[in-house]
Amino acid sequence: MSNLTLGRQIHNSERDARTTTIPHSLFPIPYSLFPVASSQPLTFILSDNLEAKIKAKPVSLQESIECMWATLRKQLWQWRGVFIAAPTVAGVIIGLRWAGWLQELELAALDQFFRWRPPEAVDSRIVIVEIDEQDIQKLGNWPPSDQTLAQLLNRLKQQQPRAIGLDLYRDLPVEPGHQELVEVFQSTPNLIGIRKVAGDAEGTAVNPPPILNELGQIGANDLVVDSDGKVRRSLLSLGTQSGDIIPSFSTMLALTYLEAEGITLEPIDDQGTQYRLGKAVFTRFNQNDGGYVRTDAGGFQIISNFRNLSQGFQSVSFTDVLAGKLPKDWGRDASGAALAGRIVLIGVTAESVADHFFTPYSHGLVNRSTGVEIHADVVSQMVSAALEGRPLIQVWSEPWEILWIVAWTVVGAILTWGQRYRGGVTLRSPVKVVSLIFVAGGLVGGCYWAFLQGWWIPLVPPILGLTGSAIAIIGYVAYGAGQMRRIFGRYVTDAVVENLLETPQGLQLGGENRQVTVLFSDLRGFSAISQRMSPKTGMMVINHYLQVMTDVIDQYQGVISEIMGDGMLVIFGAPIEREDDCQRAIACGIAMQLAMADVNQYNDTLDLPTLEMGIGIHGGDVLAGNIGSQKRAKYAIIGSPVNLASRIESYTVGGQILISEYLFKQVGSLLRVDGKFKVHPKGFFEPITVYEIGGIGGKFNLFLPKPEADLVVLVKEIKIQYTVLEGKYLGEIVGHGAIVKLSTHGAEIHIQQSVELFSNLKINLVTGTHKAKELGDIYGKVVEKSVDNPRGFDIRFTGIPPEIAAMFYYLRQFSSD
Repeated sequence: MSNLTLGRQIHNSERDARTTTIPHSLFPIPYSLFPVASSQPLTFILSDNLEAKIKAKPVSLQESIECMWATLRKQLWQWRGVFIAAPTVAGVIIGLRWAGWLQELELAALDQFFRWRPPEAVDSRIVIVEIDEQDIQKLGNWPPSDQTLAQLLNRLKQQQPRAIGLDLYRDLPVEPGHQELVEVFQSTPNLIGIRKVAGDAEGTAVNPPPILNELGQIGANDLVVDSDGKVRRSLLSLGTQSGDIIPSFSTMLALTYLEAEGITLEPIDDQGTQYRLGKAVFTRFNQNDGGYVRTDAGGFQIISNFRNLSQGFQSVSFTDVLAGKLPKDWGRDASGAALAGRIVLIGVTAESVADHFFTPYSHGLVNRSTGVEIHADVVSQMVSAALEGRPLIQVWSEPWEILWIVAWTVVGAILTWGQRYRGGVTLRSPVKVVSLIFVAGGLVGGCYWAFLQGWWIPLVPPILGLTGSAIAIIGYVAYGAGQMRRIFGRYVTDAVVENLLETPQGLQLGGENRQVTVLFSDLRGFSAISQRMSPKTGMMVINHYLQVMTDVIDQYQGVISEIMGDGMLVIFGAPIEREDDCQRAIACGIAMQLAMADVNQYNDTLDLPTLEMGIGIHGGDVLAGNIGSQKRAKYAIIGSPVNLASRIESYTVGGQILISEYLFKQVGSLLRVDGKFKVHPKGFFEPITVYEIGGIGGKFNLFLPKPEADLVVLVKEIKIQYTVLEGKYLGEIVGHGAIVKLSTHGAEIHIQQSVELFSNLKINLVTGTHKAKELGDIYGKVVEKSVDNPRGFDIRFTGIPPEIAAMFYYLRQFSSD
């Protein structure tokens, strides 16, 4: 059987499953894994979905590529901030590093690592014979005479040191006793003198003692000083202008000491970039190693891994050695020699000689080290590395350092982008701050741990990459938030946006008691009108209406709390309270009604019906603040004044503004009142008085045109059928009547049953005994009882089909004539 075959089996009465039979020759799993006989094929149950996939048409290569590309584009978009910020920030930082602008910071970080490092045990193999200020005073002259120096060297030779380093210039005789000193030089094969190979600030070099130069017992005591005046590198050798290679003073002493251990310096490569010395491998410093950028790398340099520079070495004064006084606590060999097998360096430590240098352990102008101490430390580094394998400072190659910087830049971008919706768009979010601090601390700790192992890994560029990418992501998200703020600002004033986005408590859940004025607005009959429009046209109309209204509301410093289709809830007094909130709310309502002229002018250009709006306003104490959950919240107000304002708005007709008695008492002297009546809102125990407002004076000076009484008695009444609306739903009261008078915006109807004032009616015209459904529905509100007929009621149209509106216009004209 060479192909998969599908068969249908009924396994139980509850489900219909699919099975597939696969020959053992096509299935690579051993039969022992399955409880079936080896001669039988394996049977598996397939789901309908799997069977559909097996039967589906094979996907072409092009379709697979398109699917993969679509998935990749989605991932790229989801992580767009990382792909934008990380390469940009990494490129900038690498450019700054290459320009040398980060070198000082990187060297300062290296210095800090040296200061943090625990002190090591003092290297007892090295002793410094120091010439301090007291020694100079006791000697009576400077430099000491050749005779005095010869006496010192003879004293030291009696102590059987393995190597003696004379860190004093002796290119010319200092009488008396010159010949005696020459004899000491000739008889001391383990004595190393110094010369200055490179010129100092004045451009002068210093020659070595002639006799030691002839014997080859000379080393260069030149030190490498960085641009900030600190010594961080050591010379193992350097070349003269004549082309000779001169070992350094420290190298000569270390090799002299290690020679007794059978350890010699061995080249590893032909280019002279690496040498082996016992357990250590010395690699030549390059101009861009570590944090350095295009630094002078002349000679064979290494980055110093200072050993005892911070705590110093064992030392004894020059005059004490002359007097035969050595510390009693120093160990001695069988012959009683305190310096047996040690390396002794003779040098000046007096401040007046000015042989002091700044090192990583220096703070400001203090904690400077003398030249002899630095040479002693380099000797200790070389000997410890050769004998004990103490690590030397190593660095990564440039490609690895670049990759290191890019990696941390990506980490910062991913960390910040992944938390971009937590705590806003600033670094004030505790999650962001703690995460960045934790990761940055891990980076510093990792680099410090590597330093303890002998590796100098870049720290400043990754730190800048980590924080720089975070800042870039925050900036990118802030830009997006700014875009959203502009969109949000179309419906909410800048005061609310600032409260929500900028203040630390702006997005916290909770609220506070505030005295506010609440304005509700709603378009009359828009739902019925929108049914005659395409969705696109309806959206254009409502968006233009909302844009005009939000401009007016923003002008009067209102806060849009809700947009409910074609209705709006506007707050005055929260989150910012002002003294004239009540006045501005009423003035805003009047300005909104006046602005409907602009809305309808726009609608005329689209050949759309005229829109009308009703407004209800009330005030009182509410709870204002952010409501919702931690994932989704909004700025809102809660309280009975909100409900009552909504109820008052429900009594309005197009073009009308109704306010509560509470507001009338607050602003009454400035208002033009066009009407006053009592209503009994649903959910309230007592009737309330509402006022129809036609204008406001004072600094606002806004007035609506007064409506004209233009009811026309029809020549022939129009039969109607009506239904009372209960809220947004059709009620059970259905009756018949007739329209006997018509005006531009309303009518007088006579009906058999009585209806309550401010009831909403759905009216249909009746032709004969049949309902004229094809003409559409008329919506109206009962606003007044007729004074001429007990069965008569005045209604205000809230929605009327254009065909019926045209017919009513014709009937008014005909009846007027």
